[in-house]
Amino acid sequence: QVQLVESGGGLVQAGGSLRLSCAASGIIFSINAMGWYRQAPGKQRELVADITSGGSTNYADSVKGRFTISRDSAKNTVYLQMNSLKPEDTAVYYCNAKGVITGIRRGDYWGQGTQVTVSS
Repeated sequence: QVQLVESGGGLVQAGGSLRLSCAASGIIFSINAMGWYRQAPGKQRELVADITSGGSTNYADSVKGRFTISRDSAKNTVYLQMNSLKPEDTAVYYCNAKGVITGIRRGDYWGQGTQVTVSS
């Protein structure tokens, strides 16, 4: 069974920084892409950033220049460095892993979510 465990959320003032981490555990042969999504109250879940196994990255326009996604493929871990945080970044942040190949299947997985709150 594959599990994604997130850490690093919390409360920060506007202009501050946080670093999120997400580690995938289980019998994993490879992961195609890992990323972060977020969901604010009353809004749909949206992509924040993702990174492929080849290192290609994709960012939401609202976070470009402020957030940086990185990945340690050997550890099946993805990071999200968030700088210059704004109150509108407040949301539950979810880790996602796509194209996870285990011994018997290929699938997508989600973490449980970590709260990020930015105060003004």
